[in-house]
Amino acid sequence: MSPVGEATSTAAARHVAIIMDGNGRWAKRRGLPRTLGHRAGVSALKRTVEAAPHMGVEWLTVFGFSTENWRRPASEISELMTLLKAYVQSDLERLVREGVRVRVIGRREGLSADILAVIDRAEERTRHNTRFNLQVAFNYGGRADIVDAARAIAAEYVAKGEAPANLTEADLEKRLSTRESPPVDLIVRTSGERRLSNFLLWEAAYAEMVFQDVLWPDYGPAELKAALDEFKARERRYGGADVDDVFAVG
Repeated sequence: MSPVGEATSTAAARHVAIIMDGNGRWAKRRGLPRTLGHRAGVSALKRTVEAAPHMGVEWLTVFGFSTENWRRPASEISELMTLLKAYVQSDLERLVREGVRVRVIGRREGLSADILAVIDRAEERTRHNTRFNLQVAFNYGGRADIVDAARAIAAEYVAKGEAPANLTEADLEKRLSTRESPPVDLIVRTSGERRLSNFLLWEAAYAEMVFQDVLWPDYGPAELKAALDEFKARERRYGGADVDDVFAVG
């Protein structure tokens, strides 16, 4: 990560994160049940994962299921769980062949045994792959992830009998579920909404953000390229001042 205060020209986005929003609205506009919107969203994910490596993206993190999604109707939660299993079962061997490594970040507590088995299988089958990294945030929340990291640090300090006076940002980052991935360059949200919704709160500090007015089931290579092109047109300053705008914050 570039040091805060140092301006850099914007190269290709190495790590892209996507809030895949709009499945329900896509279905509603067509008079379909929300479950069919989620199924169409899985097809959009497949298209995007296939296209991303050809556009210079090395890491793709997608928001699959949040810690807040448990508040949804039981039938919709069941469908989302089923879709995760269906995605892995239908695409895992292709991902293995194409060199895609799959990681699932988020809390494992509360997930059923069959879902945990699917996650373990996907991670184990692809753990030696290096061509592309697909990180799925499942039962994930940005606040929860920071809390879990803080708890881990606190437990370590208690075990050592030490006070956390020397705690640094790097110490906390090492305990986040995203610790194996590089800094997030670009966060994309589809459907026209303009908020993070508790996604990658720590990692978003100096990420660029692009909001696209396309519902997720309609997403694909053209939309991803448009987001990447917008990213390339920006200058990343990491808190440093532009010579023409010395009072700019970020």
